[in-house]
Amino acid sequence: MLIIQTNMIRNKVTTIIAVTFACFTASTLNAGTIPAGTTLKVSTVSLISSQTVPGRSFEAKIAQDVSVKGNVLLKAGTKVFGKVTASRANPRKSGPLTVELASIDLSGRRIPVKTNSLQPGGPPQTARQAQYGHTAGTTVVNPKTTLQFQLVQAVTL
Repeated sequence: MLIIQTNMIRNKVTTIIAVTFACFTASTLNAGTIPAGTTLKVSTVSLISSQTVPGRSFEAKIAQDVSVKGNVLLKAGTKVFGKVTASRANPRKSGPLTVELASIDLSGRRIPVKTNSLQPGGPPQTARQAQYGHTAGTTVVNPKTTLQFQLVQAVTL
């Protein structure tokens, strides 16, 4: 009887170790480093305009998988957040709309990123579009607009 109980305990411990190892392996499956220079193609979720205050964040999603050495490290649809770094909203430092990515959201964990700055090249709004709330001459980046950023520093996930 004692031998049977010992074997049952040993089997339970082995099962617990196996499950723990499987969970650890699954959690590190996407771990890796995305090198500097990698292009991140994103699709905007939020509307951004040249009237958006610098410092304001916007949401986007990775538009296509990001792979390194054949391993997908970022899947299409992964949330990313960017920020407006310059716009016309600041009368003292008025400039063209400029944005960059600030972080990647992986399972609720925000990982900071450093990318190049980008000036989205949408055509300025016309007077007719201004009647819908945009000042004539305003650059507008609508949701689902594709933007491409380059990583300036490597990102470890």
